[in-house]
Amino acid sequence: MVRGLLLAVIILAFSVASFSQVAVGISVRVGPPPLPVYAQPICPGPGFLWTPGYWGWNDDGGYYWVPGTWVVAPVGMLWTPGYWGWGGGFYAWHAGYWGPHIGFYGGINYGFGYGGVGFVGGEWRGGAFYYNRSVTNVSVTSVTHVYNRSVVLNNTTTSFNGGTGGVAARPTAQEEAAAHEPHRAPLAEQTQHEHLASQNRQNFASENHGRPAVAATAKAGDFSGRSAVSARAAGGEYHAPAMSPKEARVGSTAGSKANSNEGFRPFTPPSKTSSSNNGSSKSGSANGASSHNGPSRNGSANGSAAAGKGSRPSETRANQTRPQHESSAGHSAPQPKQSAPRQNSPRQSSPRSSPPPRRQNPPKSEPHKGR
Repeated sequence: MVRGLLLAVIILAFSVASFSQVAVGISVRVGPPPLPVYAQPICPGPGFLWTPGYWGWNDDGGYYWVPGTWVVAPVGMLWTPGYWGWGGGFYAWHAGYWGPHIGFYGGINYGFGYGGVGFVGGEWRGGAFYYNRSVTNVSVTSVTHVYNRSVVLNNTTTSFNGGTGGVAARPTAQEEAAAHEPHRAPLAEQTQHEHLASQNRQNFASENHGRPAVAATAKAGDFSGRSAVSARAAGGEYHAPAMSPKEARVGSTAGSKANSNEGFRPFTPPSKTSSSNNGSSKSGSANGASSHNGPSRNGSANGSAAAGKGSRPSETRANQTRPQHESSAGHSAPQPKQSAPRQNSPRQSSPRSSPPPRRQNPPKSEPHKGR
């Protein structure tokens, strides 16, 4: 019996780990800036897959840019980007994951094959990855598995799903199915890449106003000049939040961690009957994310770095969404209760001592009435 119970626990643990595809851990009251416009660095070699840039969160500094980068993909798996989603009065972060199919990423146009639905930047054929040169910057001198397939591009730079100015998208049936497949968490180099980005003040929106100096890198964690690509432009007008990062953080405590990796904690996703928000019933968020287009984010479709036109944002800014604080003023100070009546009436502790008649003659009085 004990052995069977232990086996059941192990199976349950593996099943939970296999469904850690959507993590909702960071929730804030201000929305992320528009996605910057930038060119995609050239693919380093075979087997690398593009992971688009996004706005991370730090409790001390607010939003900071995590540059897009190339990483060696697990064979047969594709990267579903994370996204910010509005709902319940705040923006919640849904972390990205690796899986056999692309899931829902908020309908955000991250570019370079991530146009909002699915992925058209390449595909696995057996154990080799073939790149679509129409939307990825790949050189045939270093990568031989290529093809060309035209893709319709758009130039939106909206970085979140739902709410005012956000992308109004819901998961497709295929994305719903993909959400329940076994997945893998971000690779170690992705986590390290994000952590290093959070340590550079120039990556914070408060410093770069939506136009980071390092918008993308050829190699994860390498922000040097030989690898980094700067943003061509901000994706839209930057509006400084009306509150501090600590005030904007939902559910934060005085000792909350400032490490944005907190948002990547896995959780068991909701059942298939849940709402189309892809697993954030607790956060109430819709779905949300960012957008980039073609080899040049919001730009042309050829593998060159030419683009950057059409970077004007078409969405209404929602960064200044009113916070919906939980009322703390409703907890009024408890008023003292006099649960026991005052002992003004004569004590009748003993049946043998009956009170004198004269003390019962006066009419009943209420000493506190009218005070």
